[in-house]
Amino acid sequence: MHEIISLSNGVRIVSEKMPYVRSAAIGIFVDVGSRDEKPSENGSAHYIEHMLFKRTSKHSAAELAYAMDAIGGQVNAYTTRENTCFYARVLDTHLNTAIDLLSEMFFDCAFDEAETDSERGVILEEIGMYEDTPDDACYEKLMSSCFKGALGRPVLGKPSTLLKMTGVGLKEYKERLYTSKNIIISLCGNFDDSHIELIRERFSGLNESAQKKNRRAEYGSQICVRRKKTEQNQFCLAFPSSPVSSDDRFALNLLSMILGGGVSSRLFQNIREKHGLCYSIYSFQAGFEDLGLIAVATAVSRETEIKALGLIADELRRISGDGVTEEELHRAVEQAKSTLVMGLESTNSRMLKLGNSMLVLGSCMTTDELMARYDAVTREEILGLARERFDFSRLSVSALGKTESAESYMKALGL
Repeated sequence: MHEIISLSNGVRIVSEKMPYVRSAAIGIFVDVGSRDEKPSENGSAHYIEHMLFKRTSKHSAAELAYAMDAIGGQVNAYTTRENTCFYARVLDTHLNTAIDLLSEMFFDCAFDEAETDSERGVILEEIGMYEDTPDDACYEKLMSSCFKGALGRPVLGKPSTLLKMTGVGLKEYKERLYTSKNIIISLCGNFDDSHIELIRERFSGLNESAQKKNRRAEYGSQICVRRKKTEQNQFCLAFPSSPVSSDDRFALNLLSMILGGGVSSRLFQNIREKHGLCYSIYSFQAGFEDLGLIAVATAVSRETEIKALGLIADELRRISGDGVTEEELHRAVEQAKSTLVMGLESTNSRMLKLGNSMLVLGSCMTTDELMARYDAVTREEILGLARERFDFSRLSVSALGKTESAESYMKALGL
C-alpha cells in the first residue's frame, strides 16, 4: 500500500515500500509543462529539464554524470505539455546518494550562460531529430492545428524563442513556477523511514506557494496537409475526447484497445492483415487536464492512401454503429489488466504511476481497484462512448508526406 505525506509548505510525498526488491526509484514531479508558457517562453520547461543536468555550485555536469554512474544509477527526465519529471533508479544501498544528487540538481542548478548557450545547440538538434521522425512531425502538426494557444505549441519550443533565452531568464522562470504546491515526490522500492526523512529535509525549505493554473484550451476541427519528402505518407485522425482524469478513462482505454490497440484489434486485422496496406496502424489517446483526443495513426503509400483512409473510416463508423462483441471486450479487459500488473512489477514504473496519479487525480488507486474498474466496463458503455466520440463533424486530420489535397482526403473519409 502507498502512503501520502503532505509537508507544511504543500510539497507532497507519495511512497510505496517493495521490500522484496533490491532497488528503489525516486522522482521529482513538477506540475509545470509547455502549456504554462507564454508565447515568448515556449520551450522553457524543456530547456530547464536539460539545464538541471548541468553545473551546480558543487559539481560540473561531468561530475554529476560520473557520480551517478559510480553508483550504477539510471537518471533521466522528461517534459510534457502539462508536467516535468526528474527521476533516478538505483540499488537500495545507494538511495541516499540518489536523493542528494537529484536534490542538488533541482535546487542548485547554476544556469551558467556558457552552458545555456551550449545546451541550446543540443535542443535544436533534438528538434531536428523529431522533425526527421514523420509520425512525431505529423502529431505535432495535428496539435498545433487543433489547439490554438499554449497547448498547441511544441514542448521543445521553437528556434525563434529558444535563441532569445538566457540562463538568468530560465532561472527566473523556474523560481517562479517550480514551487512547493506544484511539486510531488514519488518513491518506490526498498527503502526505510530514514529516506523519507531525508526527502522531507531537502524539500521542507521551499516557500509555500499557490498552485499554478493551466492556460485554457479549446479544440477546433482541422484538416491539415503538410508536404515533406518521405517514403510513406503519415496520417493522424483525431476526435475530441475526455480529460485524463475523467471517469470514462477505463472504458475509453478499452475502446481504443479494441479499435487499434494490438495485433487482434480491428484496425490491425483489417487494414494490415486483410488488405496489406500498412506495416503499422494503431489507436491512441492524448489526455490533458481539461480535454483530450482519441486518435488513429498509420503510414501508407501514396498509391493506397485513399483506400486505407476509406477503410479506417468504415471501421470507425462500424464500431460506433454496432458496438463491440463480448469476446472483444473480454480480450481488451485482460490485455489492460495484464499491461497494468506487469508494468507495476518494476520499481521505476510503479514510481512513475504513483507520481502521475498524484499530479492528475490528487490520489492513487490500488491495483485491485484499477482492475475492478476495468472489469466493470460494459459493452453498452463502450457503444455510448464510441457514438459520442467518433463524430465525423468534429474529426481532425493531419497528413504529412508526398500528400494529395485536403479535399481528396475528406472525400475518402466520407466528409
